[in-house]
Amino acid sequence: MPLPAAMLPSEDAPDAENLWVVCLCAEWCGVCRDYRALFDGLAAAHPQARFVWVDVEDEAELAGEVDVDTFPTLLLAADGAARFLGPLLPQAGVLKRLLDNIHEQAPLPAAHEAQALFARITAKHG
Repeated sequence: MPLPAAMLPSEDAPDAENLWVVCLCAEWCGVCRDYRALFDGLAAAHPQARFVWVDVEDEAELAGEVDVDTFPTLLLAADGAARFLGPLLPQAGVLKRLLDNIHEQAPLPAAHEAQALFARITAKHG
């Protein structure tokens, strides 16, 4: 199924070579199951970025102390630093806007758990 134009990278999209997009979901969650196809479509549209799907129950050790209560929860990291960690509306346009502007966002220096989560994920999936 071709991607809608809203999901394709913008001409002015940042270099995604050092970009990680991690979706923290659960298999039992219907919203997560529906979001998976959209997430995989965005991954195909951004092949230079690293997209990782983490089931927080099957890979509980990765989530660590990060409490995931709302699905989907996404972790976005660029240039080795966590830039976003939180729930996201399961719509292509919302994630695409984050991806297009990720390098303009400051790292999350105060969010130790976000950086620690990113370190665990890169150690396992890197």
